[in-house]
Amino acid sequence: MTDYTTIDFEPLTALSEDEVVTHSYVRDIPLSGGKTLALVTLDNGRDHTRPNTLGPVSLLEYATTLDALKDRAAAGEIHAVAVTGKPFILAAGADLSKVAEIPSREVALRMGQLGHYALGKASELGVPSFAFINGLALGGGLEIALNADYRTVDASVPAVALPEVFLGLIPGWGGAYLLPNLIGIENALKVVIENPLKQNRTLKAGDVLELGIADALFPSVTFLESSIRWADDVVSGRVKVKRPNEPGKVERLVKWDAAIGIATKMLKSRIGTVPKSPYAALELLKAAKSGTKAEGFEREDEVLADLIAGDQLQASVYAFNLVQKRAKRPAGAPDKALAKPVTKVGVLGAGYMASQLALLFVRRLRVPVVITDIDQERVDKGVGYIAAEIDKLLDKERISPDEANRLKALVTGTTDKAEFADCDWVIEAVFEELEIKQQVFAEVEQFVSAEAVLATNTSSLSVEQIGAKLAHPERVVGFHFFTPVAVMPLIEVVKTPATDDATLSTAMVIASKLKKNAVITADTPGFVVNRLLAVLLGEAMRAVDEGTSFATVDEAIAPLGLPMPPSQLLDLVGLKVGAHVLDTHHAAFPDRFYRSENLHRLADHGTLLDKDDKGKVKGFDKGALKLVAGGTNPSTPEDILTRLQDGLAREAKLMLDDGVVAAAEDLDLCMILGAGFPFQMGGLTPYLDRVGASERVFGDTFHNPPIRGVDA
Repeated sequence: MTDYTTIDFEPLTALSEDEVVTHSYVRDIPLSGGKTLALVTLDNGRDHTRPNTLGPVSLLEYATTLDALKDRAAAGEIHAVAVTGKPFILAAGADLSKVAEIPSREVALRMGQLGHYALGKASELGVPSFAFINGLALGGGLEIALNADYRTVDASVPAVALPEVFLGLIPGWGGAYLLPNLIGIENALKVVIENPLKQNRTLKAGDVLELGIADALFPSVTFLESSIRWADDVVSGRVKVKRPNEPGKVERLVKWDAAIGIATKMLKSRIGTVPKSPYAALELLKAAKSGTKAEGFEREDEVLADLIAGDQLQASVYAFNLVQKRAKRPAGAPDKALAKPVTKVGVLGAGYMASQLALLFVRRLRVPVVITDIDQERVDKGVGYIAAEIDKLLDKERISPDEANRLKALVTGTTDKAEFADCDWVIEAVFEELEIKQQVFAEVEQFVSAEAVLATNTSSLSVEQIGAKLAHPERVVGFHFFTPVAVMPLIEVVKTPATDDATLSTAMVIASKLKKNAVITADTPGFVVNRLLAVLLGEAMRAVDEGTSFATVDEAIAPLGLPMPPSQLLDLVGLKVGAHVLDTHHAAFPDRFYRSENLHRLADHGTLLDKDDKGKVKGFDKGALKLVAGGTNPSTPEDILTRLQDGLAREAKLMLDDGVVAAAEDLDLCMILGAGFPFQMGGLTPYLDRVGASERVFGDTFHNPPIRGVDA
């Protein structure tokens, strides 16, 4: 077993010259019976907008602090140790950008070992150790707590998680071994695998207690005092801690491997086999059912070193920085001060998409929202849908009864567009035909002020043409959402040649208030996401039309790591919509985009996939397969993938040359947030560089140097 005390950590500290050090401050707290608790407070000296992070210098200081406390415990000076954080923050884990700078696997191995060396000391003090989770605790922050003997949590803590799998890593400072042995394998799978892959879902304080990660929960106003009092009761023996979720013999013998098997199948069906970190985490969780803690920590060291030294971590860091930094400072966005106030929203349409938009606007902006349609029945149906969705939020305790009543009162419906007169923002979500969109905007323009913004949710039509017949085309902007509206984080904000800065600024500010990430694009067919997905669907249908099976096409495109294969993507967006997307792009760029007559036949047939009563895919519809049979020139999966890679590289380069977006980073941001392109791929353009498509198509790379892993 590894003796962490003999390891030289200098190669890590040499990388940390500019580390914002999280210091470990100690003060003694008197307990009952003349005993003393040493309270360690982690604090980097910054406010809550700069969370505590755990770089090499911070970890070594923490280790030195715990060593000194161990000596004091041995001398009888202290009888318990607790660790907590500065206000609102325990710790946000390692500094990911610094992890990405690690130059070799050898140094990467030291990173895992240093975490185990420092954090592991909490269980070797000779006296009980406690973690008071007073705020944000992510990754290594949560692992600080897991290495302690006991844990409390503040009732207001907003986010506790092990997000490493989402970032191309694994919980490598004890989490993969300690957590399943604390809360059981099924609960650990949820925290380590399932939640990170659901848009990095985190736990609230109540979840932390229910799962058994924390032993007690206390209200914020008295959290520290209550935690100290509870720790006193534990030390004195007045409180006996029970952990009902701790795995027993039956779980280890029967449930453990079965749960891992189910999770493996789930992963393969949801994300394919390209991302490495989820499967690496699964193997560590599987192995955690037996053996010693030292063995578990050593396994984490080796796996973490492999992942840090690999391509996927470097790509993940690039993607993480896009979402955390570039998305918050969108390229080309005008000054926020130019944005117009929005005190009332109008939604043209009352169908499913329009109703989703209305619900989002009323929830986030808390202003009156009015919807309209061609008859009262449709309007009433739309208002009813919104009310029902608000009731669902109430049932799930996501909102209070008062809030639910207020939201419902803000939503009205009408067939009279005169009621839009005082709207500052009007968005249309009607049928995807140019004349219809032009007509509804022309009708509402008669009533709204010249300052009101007119936004279109079109996915394929020219925004400029939609506003071409209006008296004020300068206040028209594209505002393209992705389905489902409440979940998908991207909005493509489309600027036409006529769109003025005040309108564009308003759109960007509104997107932010809706808690969405916005990317500004030029007014071009498909904008970004649909144009690139049209390349994918076109190559998929070309291969099918030439005689390749849908199953082979799905297999061929799996290495991209997309959330679903082409057949399921077509099923999700709808066969008619898919045919329309290909037709639109073929009409605009006939030499580059494929049009499939077979896809129109499938759309008329109505289905491609055979599903059971619960909507689970059983296979391909036999009638659909007959419709597309007949091709005589099938392709191999390798040929399909190469054609797709080259097609994507060609289109991405043309989009940049034509100024559709400001930079390759914006293409990647759109594909990550709008198409679910995996973090581990880093976005589309780094992937195309890695597989050689960029060189094949235009003799260069999108990124210089390409975004690759460190030398193993």
